[in-house]
Order: sequence, then structure tokens, then C-alpha cells
Amino acid sequence: MTQVQPNTALLLIDFQNDYFPGGKWELTNTQRATDNGAKLLAAFRQKQMPVIHVRHEFETDEAPFFTPGSQGAQIHSSVAAVNDEPVILKHSANSFKETDLQEILKSRNIENLIVAGAMSHMCIDAGVRAAADLGYNVTVAQDACATMDQEFNGITIPAEQVHASFMAALGFAYARVEDTEILLEEMK
Repeated sequence: MTQVQPNTALLLIDFQNDYFPGGKWELTNTQRATDNGAKLLAAFRQKQMPVIHVRHEFETDEAPFFTPGSQGAQIHSSVAAVNDEPVILKHSANSFKETDLQEILKSRNIENLIVAGAMSHMCIDAGVRAAADLGYNVTVAQDACATMDQEFNGITIPAEQVHASFMAALGFAYARVEDTEILLEEMK
């Protein structure tokens, strides 16, 4: 069994209110993903390991969701930052683009990331690929990620298939893709 290393950080991406029931952009299985993200968060806090939160705001009020300053753009209370946990504000899918995420990770000597959040096909995909390209060893807690149905050329692709396709692609070349319970077991 692989053990989670001390130079590992938990990166929680876009667990924001607009993705929950009643929000502007509700995802499939958001609550399940957030519950698993909260389990990882509790384990990292218990072990006093670094946690970094990322939240997305578009730069215009015309955006379909995550409008600037809105309640929908805030991190969900079940996984919100506490104390000195950094919160990165981003304006694009890639958590590293035009943010200080890389500097924060370097300052804490982080080499490994466990990633959870939303959306599997967008910000998780972009962030994981960027992290791997920057040299981080990345693990995706796949059941702590959520997405939604997608449409292409008049065909609706169910969220479960969207998620599986992106996890398969990330697992092929960019990250270890694992279930939350296995990661929690490795932290014991």
C-alpha cells in the first residue's frame, strides 16, 4: 500500500454553492463528491497537513454562474477554509493560471497533490494536467469529484460517462485516480 507522504497537500477545487441544488449550475452527485471531499479535508486537518482551497469567479456579471461577489461563488460551508488555509481565486479553468498557487505550493515544499472538486471535465481536468506538467505527483480522489451531463452534436452524454471518460484520460498519463476510502486508509 502506498502511504500519503508528508509533502502532500489536499487541493480542493471549486466546491462552490452554484454547483449545489438551488444553485445556478447544479451538478450530478455534488453532495456525494463534497461528502468525500469533506472526509479528506478532515483527515488532512487531523494530521495537520496542508490544505489549499480554490474557488472560481468569472470576471463579469454576465456569467452563467460564479458571478463576482455572489453567494453562488462562495465555497460550500461543508468544505470551507478555516484558520490559515489559503483560498486561491481564479478566473479560468486552470487553477495555476494567473494565480499564486504555484508559489504557495513551492513555499510549503509540496511535491504531491491529492485533488478533489468540480467539474471533472473542466477545472479538475485543467488543474490536474497543469499540476502534472509542473512536475507534481497528482492523485485524483475520483469519487470526490462531480460533473454534469454534456451535449455534443445533439447527443447527450450522461454525467457518469463524462466523469468516467475524464478520469480514464487523467489516469492514463497525468495522475493516479483513486477512491477516497483508499486514500483515507493510506493516511492511517
